[in-house]
Amino acid sequence: MKITHSDETQPDDDDLAIGYTFDYKKAKPNRFAAQAKGRKMTVVVLDEDVAQVFSTPEAVNKVLRALIETMP
Repeated sequence: MKITHSDETQPDDDDLAIGYTFDYKKAKPNRFAAQAKGRKMTVVVLDEDVAQVFSTPEAVNKVLRALIETMP
């Protein structure tokens, strides 16, 4: 492992500027905001074998709600 000292300069390979200005006049509204309005959404990543069986969020929710009803 190579030890680097803080006074050594690192090569600047990226093309990022130090600062960017954002023109808010050209901004567009979030087209997905209406879908989530009033609903709290949580994203869960399914394993591939499970995702093949439950291909839609509705299917996953239906099965999970049925499972919740069976729990004490």
